[in-house]
Amino acid sequence: MTKDPLHGLTLEAIVTALVDYFGWEELGQRIEIRSFVLDPSIASSLKFLRKTPWARTKVESLYLFMLREQARNAPP
Repeated sequence: MTKDPLHGLTLEAIVTALVDYFGWEELGQRIEIRSFVLDPSIASSLKFLRKTPWARTKVESLYLFMLREQARNAPP
């Protein structure tokens, strides 16, 4: 069993979770890419992220941050 929290997750699941948590507007402020700011959609974001390693790395890092924040804010 792997300890990697990204293991087995699709890029679509990661982006969807980020949008649900932050919303498109905040997501676009945190990671400045056009597919998050101008007419954002999951499909356009995935197309861009699959071709752009630096952006995908930022999205994955933000997802890990979100998981830590959720764990911190979870009731005991």
